Amino acid sequence: MATPSSNSKGTRAFSSHSHHHFVCTRIHKIAALALVVATFFLTRLFDQFLGPCSSPYRNSFSDVNRYNAPDDAVAFGGFGGYGTQLKLKIYVYDEDEIEGLKLLMYGRDGKISPEACVKGQWGTQVKIHKLLLQSTFRTRNKEEADLFFVPSYVKCVRMMGGLNDKEINQAYVKVLTQMPYFRLSGGRNHIFVFPSGAGAHLFKSWAIYLNRSIILTPEGDRTDKRDTSAFNTWKDIIIPGNVDDGMTIHRPRLVDPLPLLRRKYLATFLGRPQGKVGRLQLIDLAKQYPDKFESPELKFKGPDKLGRTEYFQHLRNAKFCLAPRGESSWTLRFYESFFVECVPVILSDQVELPFQNVIDYAQISIKWPSTQIGTQLLDYLESIPDKSIEEMIAKGRRVRCLWVYAPESESCSAFTGILWELQKKVRQFHQSAETFWLHNGSIINRDFVEFSKWRPPMPLP
Repeated sequence: MATPSSNSKGTRAFSSHSHHHFVCTRIHKIAALALVVATFFLTRLFDQFLGPCSSPYRNSFSDVNRYNAPDDAVAFGGFGGYGTQLKLKIYVYDEDEIEGLKLLMYGRDGKISPEACVKGQWGTQVKIHKLLLQSTFRTRNKEEADLFFVPSYVKCVRMMGGLNDKEINQAYVKVLTQMPYFRLSGGRNHIFVFPSGAGAHLFKSWAIYLNRSIILTPEGDRTDKRDTSAFNTWKDIIIPGNVDDGMTIHRPRLVDPLPLLRRKYLATFLGRPQGKVGRLQLIDLAKQYPDKFESPELKFKGPDKLGRTEYFQHLRNAKFCLAPRGESSWTLRFYESFFVECVPVILSDQVELPFQNVIDYAQISIKWPSTQIGTQLLDYLESIPDKSIEEMIAKGRRVRCLWVYAPESESCSAFTGILWELQKKVRQFHQSAETFWLHNGSIINRDFVEFSKWRPPMPLP
């Protein structure tokens, strides 16, 4: 009885003041609406004013091409041992900190510059170093570091005559003897970048000294010219090649993709023969079917040299970009094809691809046996309907951000993918054949010298 009575009074009280309450509500609604509108336009204004300056990568892909949905394949966190968020602490050795390190970065005369080395397919050695120096995951405290990064531009240095093979080997050995933390872990928590098909073989003695270290390389197989491969899938990481910045960052890009119906060729192969059977077969196939398949002779010197823009113009003029094995199993052409929106066809049986835990490559590329290069390949490609090609291109468009070496502020980039992969390599405990420990947790060497008292140079195996 009491409840209805109180409700009745409450209703009457509301009614007796209904006019004033209504006026107040209208004012609040109008004010709230004005605030929402003002906020919207101010946000748009700030986005337009600040957006282009915030990052050169922001305009690399339109919003429809960015990978933000919950079911997107580039979401690393939450499964597969990656953890739910990045919590890395990486120490980056300073070039003045380690004796001999400058040799591996600038050559014997110190004249090779990072600007010269950042270009071309080996630029990842410079880009990863620079991105780590700017990273929020960088620590300047060795004691709290999960991993240690050793900067080296050795592939570029060698190609530009800055060091020969013997000098490279001597420089690496000298560098490693200056690193107590390398000795502490046997190199297990140290990261090295070898950005070419030769991989760690650039350091002739890699099998002795780096056989436990983390190697970042685009190459997963090198057994064609070596007795053994330097790549170990359990400790090393496959990284994307270095695609020209003119296609990944700058706007306007060097070239834009062509609509599928405007493309002249079914397939294209741009590359030198290098005396490789598969490549020679493709060149011969192009001569047999010039209306379907383009394989122009590449000129690297003289007036007929193919420029950067012309190179990508050739790639974009076909539905399929063929990527055969060359001196090694990987090819930069695989990554380049995504930026001209040409479906890559891998003709390299031993190839290893990056980020395979999160990318289903069967949805964005084709892998064809290198032993079956011939008319049957062209017949198969010709049988694929344009609708299917468009679907593969669309899916590739959404993951190609993983081939771009952009800062970690970008939600999708090669650098972020590498950080996630590195997180899986972090160990709670490190040991080596020359590391021992006692009941109180102190770490010693075989002469019972505590780790804090180790002094370079230290003996290596």
